[in-house]
Amino acid sequence: MSNFIWVAFGGAVGASLRFVSSSFIKTIYPNFPLSTLFINILGSFIIGLLMNYLEYKNISENFIRYFLIIGLLGSYTTFSTFSFDAVDLINNRKFLLSFFYIFLSVSSCILFAFLGYNINKIQF
Repeated sequence: MSNFIWVAFGGAVGASLRFVSSSFIKTIYPNFPLSTLFINILGSFIIGLLMNYLEYKNISENFIRYFLIIGLLGSYTTFSTFSFDAVDLINNRKFLLSFFYIFLSVSSCILFAFLGYNINKIQF
């Protein structure tokens, strides 16, 4: 039952952070779903960092896994909003922009999750 509470509390915090972040970014870029793109990229990067941290640290997984990753970041990042934005662009006949948004979202989120996971392994 405690994992359920961690997820529920993290979900409330993450959804609230997404709403605030999205509202702010939409005032700057109202014609392109940059807010969802930014939120998903940032969340993917942080999830990658936390996955790496869980793998190499001896700590209780409950807070990181259930509160931060599943709860907070699971509700902060959102595939449903990404899908809505892509369909909205298609419905407004912005086909090329929609394709660009879909490609950019999927590729950059995977890239940033990978970078977050491997950040301590990258040598400059």
